[in-house]
Amino acid sequence: MRAVSDSAELFRHVSAEKSEFYRRIMDVFAAAKRQYRLQLRPDEVLSEARWLDAPPRIEDVNTALAQLAAWGNLESHPDTARVSSLSDFYRARFLYRLSQGGEAVEVALALFVQTLQRRAELQTVALEDIANRLQALQTLADEAEADVAKIHETLRDLVRVFEGLAENAQAFMAGVARSIELQQAEAIAVANYKRQLIDYLERFMGDLVRRSDTIARHILALEPSIDALLQQVATRDARDAAPGDAEDRADARTLHLNAWRERWRGLRGWFFRTGHEPSQAELLRARARSAIPQLLGAIAALNERRSGRSDRSADFRMLACWFSACSNDGEAHRLARAAFALNPARHFSLNPNADADLPASTRWADAPPLTIHPRLREYGEAAPRGVMPRVRDRGEARAHLARELAEESLQVEAARKHLATGQPTRLSDLAELDIHAFGLFLGLLGEVLTEQAGPNTSAERRTGDGLLHINLTPLAVDSRAVINTPRGVFAGRDHLITITPT
Repeated sequence: MRAVSDSAELFRHVSAEKSEFYRRIMDVFAAAKRQYRLQLRPDEVLSEARWLDAPPRIEDVNTALAQLAAWGNLESHPDTARVSSLSDFYRARFLYRLSQGGEAVEVALALFVQTLQRRAELQTVALEDIANRLQALQTLADEAEADVAKIHETLRDLVRVFEGLAENAQAFMAGVARSIELQQAEAIAVANYKRQLIDYLERFMGDLVRRSDTIARHILALEPSIDALLQQVATRDARDAAPGDAEDRADARTLHLNAWRERWRGLRGWFFRTGHEPSQAELLRARARSAIPQLLGAIAALNERRSGRSDRSADFRMLACWFSACSNDGEAHRLARAAFALNPARHFSLNPNADADLPASTRWADAPPLTIHPRLREYGEAAPRGVMPRVRDRGEARAHLARELAEESLQVEAARKHLATGQPTRLSDLAELDIHAFGLFLGLLGEVLTEQAGPNTSAERRTGDGLLHINLTPLAVDSRAVINTPRGVFAGRDHLITITPT
């Protein structure tokens, strides 16, 4: 309890009456710490602090320094360097420096501000750095004599870059669309942000698809030798363990080895599926793609608000006017049934002994009472529950689905290689396409046509997944292309299409 009380005292200056004055002083000591200056005098604090208004008196600075020392943020020591007479010796002069608790508070406040100001970023550079570190690690693993120092340095860089990528990706997935800001923004700002965000997401998704495949290949190439590398790095880490017996050193090595293995599993899980769960890269890609519909939805909401559509309260006021205009109760009841869908529900019978010939127009007060089972009143169900059904083993169905997905993926990849040749091709030269190639062709054609300004203009576009680049050029108006497919014949004006893998 004493430690908790002392920790609370360290934050007193943040909520004190002169909190701004105290923070200006603590900023000076934090800057001195970064500049490797150990101690400061009150006059140095007075001259180096960034005061909002006119500089305060030196007496006020001394009082604030003494209060911060009393709270534990600073440590004070007698200043005898400037003593020139006996009266100076007896005069209270102090040097101040950050205490251990005060330094911890400054680090915590800096991290707090940094976290609040950090914006979610999708780091394509981090993907490139991870691929380069893995390639360097593969080169070091293939050497005849292992250089443990370089392996350790490469792994540390790899972990640092990967942690930055994971943290930013998590922040991005937590709030990518900025729906609250968009709904309160001006129309011009929303339109500008829409274009920037879509270009940003398309560029990142393209890099993510390309880099993920490269990173996955590097990880697979390192699998046979990665455990030996991690053991060497863990042994090197264990050298810095505190002095102890052989058992303590072995425990330290095991601890470091488990930590490195866990980091490697995390890196591998980012780019490979874990059981039936998709990889984190796939989840990030899906989240990035879903950000575009979210953005468009926010823009649609803004347009609806600008168009002056009536809200629910206005609808109810209009409905009240219609009710007041009814000439009799019959019209009011018909309006109520039409507005609120209040229709008779005699077809839903809870009483099996009720008269089947009872007309639907019978009032509830005149109808025979309904017999309600006590269990229905108490538990919400008429019959007691039986034995819970056994959990079905869906392993075989999942395996079958996985095989179908793998086969479909191979077929789509074959169709992509068939179409994405990088060479200009006339649509009439395609002649015949199977189901998968035709489906891919229709999807690519639909994407590039969205960029075409007119039927006689060329258009180009990169696909949403960033894998392909399409260029479409119309040919003569009287030209004609016919493509035979298992689902029918696709015919129309001939075009010159170029599909290039990116």
